[in-house]
Amino acid sequence: MNMVDMLNNFFGQISGFVWGNFYMYVMVITGLYFSIRLGFPQLRRMGDSFRLTFAGMKQKNSAGKEGMSAWQSLATAIAGQVGTGNIAGPATAIMAGGPGAVFWMWIIAFFGMMTNYSENVLGIYYREKSPSGEWHGGAMYYLENGLGAKPGCKILGMVLAILFSIFCFLASFGIGNMTQVNSISGNMEAVFGVPTWLTGIVVLILAGLVILGGLKRIASVTEKIVPFMVILYMIGTVVILILNFSMIGPVFSAIFRGAFAMKSAGGGIVGYGTKLAIEQGMKRGVFSNEAGLGSSVMVHSSSNVKEPVCQGMWGIFEVFADTIIVCTLTAFSVLSSGLVDLETGAAAETYQGIALTKANMVSTVFSIHFGMAGAAFVAIAVMLFAFSTVLGWSHYGSTACAYLFGEKSTIVYRIIFVAAIFGGAVMGDNLA
Repeated sequence: MNMVDMLNNFFGQISGFVWGNFYMYVMVITGLYFSIRLGFPQLRRMGDSFRLTFAGMKQKNSAGKEGMSAWQSLATAIAGQVGTGNIAGPATAIMAGGPGAVFWMWIIAFFGMMTNYSENVLGIYYREKSPSGEWHGGAMYYLENGLGAKPGCKILGMVLAILFSIFCFLASFGIGNMTQVNSISGNMEAVFGVPTWLTGIVVLILAGLVILGGLKRIASVTEKIVPFMVILYMIGTVVILILNFSMIGPVFSAIFRGAFAMKSAGGGIVGYGTKLAIEQGMKRGVFSNEAGLGSSVMVHSSSNVKEPVCQGMWGIFEVFADTIIVCTLTAFSVLSSGLVDLETGAAAETYQGIALTKANMVSTVFSIHFGMAGAAFVAIAVMLFAFSTVLGWSHYGSTACAYLFGEKSTIVYRIIFVAAIFGGAVMGDNLA
């Protein structure tokens, strides 16, 4: 193949990526625009973002009648984001797109910090107070009250707000509930031998006690679960990195080489490896931190913070914690384990007679370093991550329901949402 053909293939693959993944392309451009327009606050003001975070942790009881505290809103937002995708997602990206996918996951997170920042600013600015005195906000509100206020855009803003609410309402039962609970029941059965129906009943009861109590009870639980589960998981992955300290250099090298690789994991045509790395890394980044999807802004808007920019700073930390910290630690654990080829990202077919898949890769990595306790550790991490996601998404769906049908409809929504938990637990591979 001559140089002209090589270049044509390379740019052809990149072009296919752009049009085939248009939503990711839009998100990157949007994040880049806000980064340039605002002078890259994710770099200049990162210290302020951390300062607000740790200061907010000391104000756990500052929630008033109007809503939750800033820390509770962040914890609930992270609860909705940090799910099973933070464990299986990086492994999936690496096995499908090679080590270079991690680099593009970082890129989407870097610009995603600014889309999340902007969402939160808009959410606080255009939110509304419900009859009960709580704040309600989100993409549907700034589409209607912000975009809809522009000349000639009233109908457009209203239509987009309704469509967003419908999609959010439906997604809360799928990706935010049944899929997450299915991961819990599957792991509990595989590792501890607990029947899926029993897991379903237990999770239904625990989630019901929290969700039916409304937003403030959800916030009071997530502010306790989130720090515990994230720190616990980080400790496990950091221990693996310490044990594999000599691999940190080669892993970094593989990530940066793979980000611009000229061949795919299977040794395919020129440019295809780069396309896969970009596509998989950005996909996992977007679905991990949800920046630009309009989900977490719904809980941030319920904060009692009055200054929109302050809540925007929490959004920067949110994406940083979700992708740059949690997903990166997962990716480094996988890449340093010896189960993945650092050149191609191809995984070994089996380990001790067990077929390796994207779903059990991280569990296998922990088993290598900690034995059976490692598999149990991952099962518990999946349970905590997935359970917290269910709590977070119950508020997203409730907010969409309140927008579409009125605040009184939310109690019916929560009952149905809790009932769906059992279905997710027992449906097995039908939700895979």
